[in-house]
Amino acid sequence: MGLEQQLQAMLGRIGLTHAEVLQRFQYLDWQDADAARLGQHAAGLDNCHQAFVERLYKHLGQYEPIAGILDEPATLARLKHSQLGYYQQLWRGPYDHSYVLHRLRVGLVHQHVGVELKWYLGAYRLYLDHMLTDLLGEHEASATYASLLKAVFFDMALAIDTYSAAQRQALEDSEARFARALRGANDGLWDWDLEHDRLYLSERWASMLGLTRDSLGEGSASWFGRVHPDDLPSLRQAVDAHLRGDTPSLHHEYRIRQRDGGYLWVLARGVAEGGRMAGSQTDISQRKATEQQLKHAARHDPLTGLANRLRLDELMQLALQRRQKPGAREAALLFIDLDRFKLINDSLGHATGDRVLVEVAQRLSRCLRPGDHLARFGGDEFVVLLDDLACLEDAEQVARRMLESLHKPLPLEDRTLSVSASIGIAGLLGADQAVDALQAADLALYRAKEAGKAQFARYSVELQETARQRLDLHNALAQALAREEFELHYQPICRIDGERPVVTAVEALLRWRQDGQPVSPLQFIPALEESGEIIPVGEWVLREACRQTRYWQLAGQSSLSCSVNLSSRQLLQPGFASQLSEILRETGLDASSLVLEITESLLMQDGADTLACLRELSSLGVRLALDDFGTGYSSLGYLKRFPLHLLKVDRSFIGGAPHDPELRAICRAIIGLGRSLGLEVVAEGVEQPEHMDFLLNEDCYYAQGFWFSRPQPPQVLERLFNGEGYLEGYGCLLGETGPFNLHDALNQGASR
Repeated sequence: MGLEQQLQAMLGRIGLTHAEVLQRFQYLDWQDADAARLGQHAAGLDNCHQAFVERLYKHLGQYEPIAGILDEPATLARLKHSQLGYYQQLWRGPYDHSYVLHRLRVGLVHQHVGVELKWYLGAYRLYLDHMLTDLLGEHEASATYASLLKAVFFDMALAIDTYSAAQRQALEDSEARFARALRGANDGLWDWDLEHDRLYLSERWASMLGLTRDSLGEGSASWFGRVHPDDLPSLRQAVDAHLRGDTPSLHHEYRIRQRDGGYLWVLARGVAEGGRMAGSQTDISQRKATEQQLKHAARHDPLTGLANRLRLDELMQLALQRRQKPGAREAALLFIDLDRFKLINDSLGHATGDRVLVEVAQRLSRCLRPGDHLARFGGDEFVVLLDDLACLEDAEQVARRMLESLHKPLPLEDRTLSVSASIGIAGLLGADQAVDALQAADLALYRAKEAGKAQFARYSVELQETARQRLDLHNALAQALAREEFELHYQPICRIDGERPVVTAVEALLRWRQDGQPVSPLQFIPALEESGEIIPVGEWVLREACRQTRYWQLAGQSSLSCSVNLSSRQLLQPGFASQLSEILRETGLDASSLVLEITESLLMQDGADTLACLRELSSLGVRLALDDFGTGYSSLGYLKRFPLHLLKVDRSFIGGAPHDPELRAICRAIIGLGRSLGLEVVAEGVEQPEHMDFLLNEDCYYAQGFWFSRPQPPQVLERLFNGEGYLEGYGCLLGETGPFNLHDALNQGASR
């Protein structure tokens, strides 16, 4: 920077505006008369000024710091000439802007040549002392005033030194703080001369890369040449945007090559001003590594390390984008759910369950090709994204491999487990159908579960329609109780060892009319179980059956009892026994008149809790019947273990017993077993005279079935109880719908 440029910069730093100069003159009480008086004497003082210049430089030459500057004759002559011109302008003026610039220029030149401020001020004191004698002559007060000047200028020098020292100390403190901050921040510094492409890099900047400053060049290539090729364009764009003024500063993250060839993540900050750009470089590798870890954790399952649902969504979107390109091949989803995994968690604990999931994840992964993706969807559910398939049938091959892999025994510490899964398969159809594809695979999984588990099923449009119908069914069932759409039908249970069958009990069976149309129990009962609506509906059934039975007892059927089928959800809900006790109290039905029918599969669930609840129910006086015996596990152990009172032989055995030797043997064994354990045995599905003959021969005295009556509304059975009809055993007395006509029914039976 030249002298004139420095001069203009100094004007700005001092703040010597026109208003500032005027204020200084006003503070000194400077008047036009002052300028006029000085101007009147200017011409007569030339010799005086010449003499003082000689005296001054002779005096300065006695002091070593100044004498070194004055050794050169040409320099000394130039300084004397300049000094004389300064004194002449001091008296002549004019005292305008050029005068101010000249004064600053003189001070700047002296500072450049190394004249300290104390010598500069001392020269002014000598000048005033010299001029005092020349202007006023010898006067007794002149010596005193000269002494005063010495003291004042000594004080002025001390005051200026104090100001300067304080400013230097503040600057040093600021620089020290800045240096400490840089050391604490551990940042590297850079300063780039844009016009000449000269780049200063600090030692710390270089050491970040395992380099020294000497090993780096002086141009910007030593910086940009080490930037990762993928990051260089964006860094240059960020620099150019700041130089254009589009951004207030440079703030950019990128990778830069280290000495060993690896890359370091750094953050560059900087600002451009006056043809230069300067800033810092910070090592952010640790932060980037942490961000990467967090990003990975947000998209991966912590237990198995597989992709999670968020990452699966991203992978599916990418796969769908590839599907839109010309020549793209098929892609498919496999929705995998472990069969009976809850049993492992409940019996062996969640820690064992977690180890099983990890092993399952590894087995599934080994069945995949490079480029396929396995994700843990949640719990014991996994999803596989198969990309680049020749056809969707290839997805079935992958599913088969998975089923075979999972079928192999799974050793865990001191035990070996058997694990299986059900798999639903669906193709990716379009860019706007990612969710639909996942839903389709889930529907196919549901079909595989329904078909018996440990197998796979492919999605079809019919599954979607079935799911919609199932949803509609669940929604309708959720409102059916409030809309009073449920009703109970009752099927007689007869004692058959007398001259004629006698109705001793009825079985309450739930019926539903949706919009006036009957819905098959085979359709809506499983839906009630699945949705959980069986609990409120089951409570209504119990209360209504007890109320109706008690009504019939009071009407003359005093020994009549009623059987009600019990869901596992009802039995295992907290406080069920108390709820039942309250229902019996409300309806007035004696507990011994109520029979609760349970299935074999129910007894196998949560054995300890089930046993405790059944014993509590038995203590109330309620009788318990085991329904459909022989169709499930047929364990003899729980016949003795649980407090059972009745055993019901399933219709599938009774129907073929008269003609099938094997079924006949099974029925005979069940009946004999029940009698030997002191249980009443009731045969279901009696529809022909042969069934009656077989049961009587085997000493089974209780039966129900269409041979006696289909399940009927209570008002129909009331007519039978009132003596308007009777059971003759000639076939089905009446249909499940239509008006009751006992004689028509008997005639129909006789005609057969």
